[in-house]
Amino acid sequence: MTFGELQENLRRLLRQRIEAGALTGLALAEQTGFRQAHISNFLNGKRGLSSEGMDSVLRGLKISVLDLLGHRETPRLLHAAADQASRFENVCLVESEVAASSGTVLGSEVKDILLYPKGLLDKLRPATRARREPGERFVAIVADRHNGQRMFPLLRPGAVLLLDRHYTELKNYGRETSMYAVRKEGRCLISYVEMASDRVLLRPHNREFAVEVLQGKDPAKFVVGRVCHASLNV
Repeated sequence: MTFGELQENLRRLLRQRIEAGALTGLALAEQTGFRQAHISNFLNGKRGLSSEGMDSVLRGLKISVLDLLGHRETPRLLHAAADQASRFENVCLVESEVAASSGTVLGSEVKDILLYPKGLLDKLRPATRARREPGERFVAIVADRHNGQRMFPLLRPGAVLLLDRHYTELKNYGRETSMYAVRKEGRCLISYVEMASDRVLLRPHNREFAVEVLQGKDPAKFVVGRVCHASLNV
């Protein structure tokens, strides 16, 4: 269905409500923020609406796009949504402080919902001896300026990082050295991680940055999870 067809269906729906006495042109203008002449021209087919204008009308009258689809379009759209749900998994994008808490992510803490292929997530192997409290295994965070610079050029500020919080053991995943999100001062520091006696060494990829040190013999107390995927843009 084209944008023009959606507009025509909206025009027809508004006319039906006006003819049924459930709506007036004046009320429509007040609820949508348009001048009455603008609404009149739209209803009479003398002008169209921009995408922003369409959004204003839909929000003002609490109309869903599904209300504008024909009986042939709705099943197709629902089928496409079901197909996407079967192939992708929702992952919460959160602040690094939330990811570091290792608990269940609350709705108020979710910044966005990102889609990752289920095939990718299903293949990832966990590796942890420590018992984790119930919660989301996978969360995503955005690399801040410090993390992006200290792990440059593998990462850049603004990169979206997928964390596997069920991978906390210090063994490389495959041939490449694994990056981890490590809990430091309530936030996530992205780093390579090594043990040295009773210290946890956090090594940057960028040699212009210094190695940071945490005191403790159990890295699982500090490791939030492994960075298993990174993308450049949010």
